[in-house]
Amino acid sequence: MRTPRAPKAEPAPRGPGGDPLVGERYEVEVGAVAHGGGHCVARYEGRVLFVRHALPGEKVIAQVTEGTTKSRFLRADAVEILEPAKDRITPPCPFSGPGKCGGCDWQHVTPGGQRKLKVQVLTEQLAKLAGLTPVEAGWDGSVEPVGGKLPAGTVPQWRSRVQYTVDPETDRVGLRKHRSHDIQPIDRCLIAAPGVSELGIEARDWPGVASVDAIAATGSSDRQVVLVPRPGAQLPIVELDKPVSISRIDEHEGFHRVHGRTFVREVAAGRTWRVSNGGFWQIHPEAPDTLVGAVLAGLDPQYGENALDLYCGVGLFAGALAERVGEEGAVLGIESSKQAVVDARHNLAALENVRIECDKVESLLPRTGITSTDLVVLDPPRAGAGRETVAHLVGLEARRIAYVACDPAALSRDLAFFREGGYRPVSLRAFDLFPMTHHFECVAILEPIGEPVA
Repeated sequence: MRTPRAPKAEPAPRGPGGDPLVGERYEVEVGAVAHGGGHCVARYEGRVLFVRHALPGEKVIAQVTEGTTKSRFLRADAVEILEPAKDRITPPCPFSGPGKCGGCDWQHVTPGGQRKLKVQVLTEQLAKLAGLTPVEAGWDGSVEPVGGKLPAGTVPQWRSRVQYTVDPETDRVGLRKHRSHDIQPIDRCLIAAPGVSELGIEARDWPGVASVDAIAATGSSDRQVVLVPRPGAQLPIVELDKPVSISRIDEHEGFHRVHGRTFVREVAAGRTWRVSNGGFWQIHPEAPDTLVGAVLAGLDPQYGENALDLYCGVGLFAGALAERVGEEGAVLGIESSKQAVVDARHNLAALENVRIECDKVESLLPRTGITSTDLVVLDPPRAGAGRETVAHLVGLEARRIAYVACDPAALSRDLAFFREGGYRPVSLRAFDLFPMTHHFECVAILEPIGEPVA
């Protein structure tokens, strides 16, 4: 899965014309949670409002943040809570709330309440896009918490990578506001992992810098800061509170070492993984082991079997599969990022039964000449795998397929494609790997059901 990074500004949608309604306030009753964006659905005089900072069942004053008299829908923030839901709490983060940081959607919700909202989203997407009930999907209807239980009011410090934006007027870091280029100044991100917080990014000035990406590896002491300079600016000398490697990204998105390593060492699934150039790695410290465990439990790889690991990144699932299928088995990983492929080959060099190829899955998979396999793992980007790739996979007649997904809509859509090809989910698990946000991760296990559905 390509996990969510710190929020980036979204371009404002082209308006349909009409008189602007931004700033207008309406008293509304809040309906169900909606997929994406951490908002709930409300209606005012027949018009749909997507309201953030609200909860189902509440009565609120919603202030419009986007939309006109001719818009199909309006976006709004709940700026006054008239009748609160029982799961509402005071946000522990001072930078959370209407008009503030867009990183956390649900600071105002109890941890259990957040998971209930995610259950509702997944249930709705499965029904709408896959035509499946939770029972038919093999899902127990829960979103599983990950990590130990925290004292009441404590925010989980899970985010091992934080992307800060630098305010050009003050040279201090902040985080983007929701759907905006505006910056919320902060002095601490509460969900940042301790390894990120201890760097002291927020405590210093960053002249000439546009953004600062801070990475704290799990299982090692490696820390990395990746800087994007402002156009034409010279990077400052960086001295932080802890030993750290510094790199920069140029105007052509080229990666350059300033000092220290160009990679961090992550530890997961009994192995050390090199992740270079600020590349992709799960940002919750327990995510890699959690997802590997779910995939292996669902697939139950056997000695001598063959497997595909699609969108394989630096080789996490490929390595776990290779050890289970043994020297008589084989694993092919496919990944489009050239640097990730270099890392994957380095990470798995001791496993002779693994081969990693660099290309887009939809391009390379048909050219491999592979006509059948025993197992498949796919961990596509947020957009999902798509009909064409799913159609190719069902033709390989794998006995089991593990689909790792960060977007419930893309997962549900692809499950419908798999159903057309004769595969059904026999197990579905959901994990709360991104507390305080609307994001979560799923692992679906599919098996053939016989004749394809007409």
